[in-house]
Amino acid sequence: MARIHVTDRLGESQVVEGHTGVSVMETLRELDNGVEALCGGMCSCATCHSYVDPSWWDKLPPRSPEEEELLSELDYFRENSRLTCQLRFTEELDGLTLTIAPEE
Repeated sequence: MARIHVTDRLGESQVVEGHTGVSVMETLRELDNGVEALCGGMCSCATCHSYVDPSWWDKLPPRSPEEEELLSELDYFRENSRLTCQLRFTEELDGLTLTIAPEE
């Protein structure tokens, strides 16, 4: 079972089972203090914004131009910002560590 280490907006950490084959957003929106994911994963709202632990950065696909544009407009943007709707979860991402970004 592949897992994701998540710190929510309240600063509480938990380990959750990642659902392989779907976006990380799908797992995070099921959490009590998870992401909102208002657009349902269409890369158009940034309500699934999270900070990925830098040790995972090279294991992830690069940001698309659409993701770059949305992230650049956020007040809480950081170099390790990602939209979790754009990250497909696989067994290779077992142990992925991230923090859900503050609401904009």
